[in-house]
Amino acid sequence: MGIIVAIGGYVSERNESIETPIEIDKEILSLTGKKNPKLLFVPTASIDLPSYISAIKKLYQAKLGVTVDTLLLHGTKLSKKEIQEKIDWADVIYVGGGNTLMMMKKWRRLGLDKMLKQAYKQNKVLCGASAGSICWFEYGVSDSLHFYNEKETKYIKVKALGILPGVHCPHFGSKTKDNKHRTKGLKEVMKRSKGKCIAVPDGCALVFKDGKMNSIGLEASSFCWWEKGKWHEEKI
Repeated sequence: MGIIVAIGGYVSERNESIETPIEIDKEILSLTGKKNPKLLFVPTASIDLPSYISAIKKLYQAKLGVTVDTLLLHGTKLSKKEIQEKIDWADVIYVGGGNTLMMMKKWRRLGLDKMLKQAYKQNKVLCGASAGSICWFEYGVSDSLHFYNEKETKYIKVKALGILPGVHCPHFGSKTKDNKHRTKGLKEVMKRSKGKCIAVPDGCALVFKDGKMNSIGLEASSFCWWEKGKWHEEKI
């Protein structure tokens, strides 16, 4: 099976600055076991934002010497065969942040959800930040409604690919984003959810490999859940 690296988010609130610790990026590449891995960037959630694409290429291609290609799904009409060829080409599939709800709907319409599940079975490294970390779990705690209405602060549980079990929340305890809204939103979503949520802070990532989970980055992630009407947070 493949490897998944779920990055909580960037240290900076401007995603185009790409300030995720370089240790995480190096770890993603080393997990491929290849000297010259190929990376496919999937910026669906940001509507293929050009500055985001440029930043990823600057980091991985110019700085780390990796061959980078991009899967553009907005304003293009790639066939399923063309999409599959890009997936097959890659050693690393990196999904960018943005509107998780929109991204998942688009992926399902195009059949990309099934392709990514198959890619996991082909021992590829699947990774990403924010929406790009949510997508690998069963569900994610998301601020997607904000993308349709800037005044909307309600958080929702978005159904994702389900490669990893449970609920995931990125940007946990973020100091540069909507910390109070996100914490409140996480608690509200988990009141209606069974089990624990895996909450990952900015600048931190969880690596899922061979049935084990390891943490890398600046801070510790947490398990969060409700029990007997009381909110619990347990460091991983």
